[in-house]
Amino acid sequence: MDIRIDDLSGPEVKQILTEHLADMFAASPPECVFALDLDGLKKPNITFWTVWENGQLLGCGALKILDKTQGEIKSMRTTSAARNKGVASTLLRHILDVAKQKGLNKINLETGSQDFFEPARKLYAKHGFTECGPFSDYKLDPHSVFMGRGL
Repeated sequence: MDIRIDDLSGPEVKQILTEHLADMFAASPPECVFALDLDGLKKPNITFWTVWENGQLLGCGALKILDKTQGEIKSMRTTSAARNKGVASTLLRHILDVAKQKGLNKINLETGSQDFFEPARKLYAKHGFTECGPFSDYKLDPHSVFMGRGL
């Protein structure tokens, strides 16, 4: 698998993010969707990666720098064809390694509380994330699960 920083300009990337946002809005009330669109992911405090193999896009994910010590995982997504092949775990380990290199000491994330998001919650728990309270600008919300871990 080839993990690379992506400028979000390719059609495959636009497609996976369109699918991601559509699923988020289908699974959660609109006011509880915190997934970023293309413009949101192009902010200077966000690094966005894609995972490729043999010219096929397998997944994506991002690291948003919140401050000098904390970051947030954003837009983790695996294509349907690549699910259960270790793509998300490989990318998550990469993002955590980069966060450590940047000197961060904590990584947080927000995901959904609905059954649709159970695989994501299991993935994060497998990598040492535990439930925590809201962070940054988030508010307590029954549709959100907040998770974090030290680095």
